[in-house]
This record gives sequence, structure tokens and C-alpha cells, in this order.
Amino acid sequence: MILTGNKIIEEVKNNHIIIKPFNKDAVTTNSYDLTLSDKLVIYTDEILDPKKEPHTKIVEIPDEGYELKRGEFLLGSSNEFVGSDFYVPIVHAKSSIARLGLFIHITSGLFDIGCKCNVTFHLYATMPIKLYKNMPIAQLTFWKTLGDIKLYNGKYQNDHGAVASRIYKDFK
Repeated sequence: MILTGNKIIEEVKNNHIIIKPFNKDAVTTNSYDLTLSDKLVIYTDEILDPKKEPHTKIVEIPDEGYELKRGEFLLGSSNEFVGSDFYVPIVHAKSSIARLGLFIHITSGLFDIGCKCNVTFHLYATMPIKLYKNMPIAQLTFWKTLGDIKLYNGKYQNDHGAVASRIYKDFK
């Protein structure tokens, strides 16, 4: 069962949902709009090897925007630190941005209950597009669970900013 916008506001006030910073104007009928932070992460390795920690560089989005070229892939993150021990957050790309040719895959779009972090976005341009810091880019919904809850405590817990893959840790 999905929470309505009014219920999201209520559960933020009750500390059952974490959204920091919280902006009441970002609440919609049944979701919360997430915005893009001011930093992007770019992989610098020629070949990405899941068994090795990837090398990256961080680029700050200038005020005039960052032009993502056709076929370019990078990581971004939400300004908002989000999560819940009571509901399952699900992140969806905003269709308005996707309609401009920006594919937004969400790292773990289905959050594990108990995971709290900034959302990492995988951004892939099918057309050249400008990215702006603080632009609305995704939306977050919250779902009730059935059954006993076991809280997440994995390798991405409490992440801040865009985070590169840590799959290499699974090979050790």
C-alpha cells in the first residue's frame, strides 16, 4: 500500500520517514520530489572490472549547468538524505526529465527497509542534455510492509553523495 502525500508529511513529523532537508513543497499526491546535488562522479578506468575498486573523479556542476553528452554515463546523487525503518522507499525517475532523453537508473530503486543515504542516480544521455544542481530529477514513494522487518545494514548504509559501485567487496 502506497502512502499519500499527506501521510508522507505526517510520517516525516513522526520520524518514521527521514527526508533531510525536507521541503513541504516537494510533496506530491503520493510521492516526494528529489533534487540533484551539485557534484557528479565520473569513472576514469578504461575498463570497469567488478573485482576491482573503480577509480573516479568528482566534477562540480557549474551554475550554468553541466552538459551531459550523448552516450555519456555518470553518477549523481540526491540532495536529500532519505530512508525509513517503517516503510520501503522506492525511487522513480521523473518522467519529465526522462522524456528529454536522460535515462535515470536508480541504484537500488527498491530501498532495503532501514537503509538511510543519499540516493545515487545512474545518468545516461541518449541526447545531449544539461544538468543543473538542485533540479528535480526523481521521486520517492513509500510502501507499507507485511511480515517481520529486518533492517538493512549493508555496504551502502549512511552514504553521502554519489557512490561508485562497491561490488568488488563481494569478491573478497
